[in-house]
Amino acid sequence: MKESLKQDALRESSKALALMAKSELTREEQEAVVDDCLTNFQQYVNPGIIEYRKSCSTDYTAVEWRDEGNVFFDIHGKEFIDCLGGFGIYMLGHRHPTVVKAVMDQLQHQALHSQELLDPMRGYASELLGMLSPGDLKYSFFCNSGTEANEGALKLAKLHGKRKKANHTNGIISCLGGFHGKSFGSLSITGKAAWREPFYPLAPHVRFVPYGDADALDKELKVCDTIGLDISAFVAEPVQGEAGARVPPDDFFPKVREICDKWGILFIADEVQTGMGRTGTMWGVDHWDVAPDIMTMGKALGGAVIPVGCFISTPEVFEPFMENPYLHTTTFGGNPMATSAVIGALHATIEEDIPRQAAEKGAWLMDRFEELRAKHPGLLHEVRGKGLLIGLEYSSEEAGYAVATGLFGEGVLTGGTLFSAKTFRIEPPATLTQHEMDEIVTRLDKVMGRVDQQLREGSLVAH
Repeated sequence: MKESLKQDALRESSKALALMAKSELTREEQEAVVDDCLTNFQQYVNPGIIEYRKSCSTDYTAVEWRDEGNVFFDIHGKEFIDCLGGFGIYMLGHRHPTVVKAVMDQLQHQALHSQELLDPMRGYASELLGMLSPGDLKYSFFCNSGTEANEGALKLAKLHGKRKKANHTNGIISCLGGFHGKSFGSLSITGKAAWREPFYPLAPHVRFVPYGDADALDKELKVCDTIGLDISAFVAEPVQGEAGARVPPDDFFPKVREICDKWGILFIADEVQTGMGRTGTMWGVDHWDVAPDIMTMGKALGGAVIPVGCFISTPEVFEPFMENPYLHTTTFGGNPMATSAVIGALHATIEEDIPRQAAEKGAWLMDRFEELRAKHPGLLHEVRGKGLLIGLEYSSEEAGYAVATGLFGEGVLTGGTLFSAKTFRIEPPATLTQHEMDEIVTRLDKVMGRVDQQLREGSLVAH
């Protein structure tokens, strides 16, 4: 490397390190950070992000800088109430003190693990998940993200299928509208063409049924049996997040459990977005008192401090990984920092009864949103969801985008859903205060009034 490049790199790294160390920035420093950020995204990250701005920002130069509680601030100090929650990460709010302390305490004596000695925090975190998970789920494997958790769950299900039949075709049945991640296996079981088609051919023997239709699952398994396609597992989200917070009929998952047992296949519950109290119970499947054979988790699992993914299974299903622990490995998964965050997050979730808070606050917000739907019937068509995973479906994509961008201008961050462009989500922390909830409703009503007027005047145009 040329000496001049080394010096340039040292100057840039020194500048970034100095910025991190400052509690306050001058106006000139703020503007410099914005300029640097735009330049770096254009030249080194992805210029498409600047153009696309899926977050519905009214100011494409908005740069986030700090956060606390249930809000975050851009670099100029503008406050946003967080109703996006990092797509489900911030169940405990931003920088929850219990989680931050756990991670900082762990950092004082070890950050990463040797890969050879036994790491105790992984043991404690696994024990807690075994205690808190439904049914006979017991053995955990930690990774770094939700999609990695789903990849591991698929591999485990396929190993289980091979135990029943050496030449098992290891098919998977998933749901239309389901979202399970964008790595190869997870994408293969994701149920929308827009995300799948660019990467064809995907993993083979994946079939889809309508979400919430247990009879369709039973019929599909009969078809697969007839044609000799062996199925290893059925995978579904307890509430479909990216499809727009879609909730199944109450008899769906109890029937799914019966059908999976009838055909001898595994049920994988994807709790990456619905877990950790998000829907008003510790795990989404708890609403229906159903226990899966494998459960995946992520997002809020690390307490919004360290990224963590995990899958947990019954001892019987996990057995192939016991016989050969090196069939599925990861360098960073289950590291001491991550598992310390998990321990802190689980502790805070239980101590503060986060599922109950999500249930009560979600019910209050949905009642207020229903009142707004009645007030603006031509604009807001449907309010749906469970707990604090709420979808607001508008009359058109243009209307939904106009409301979301209007809210951004009013200091409330929301976000769209990957599969339902007319729907944006309300997915805030469970630690919202009553004042913050009142503000969300007041500001939403104000924005909807403006957009409703535009609709009546015919002045609303596609973005």
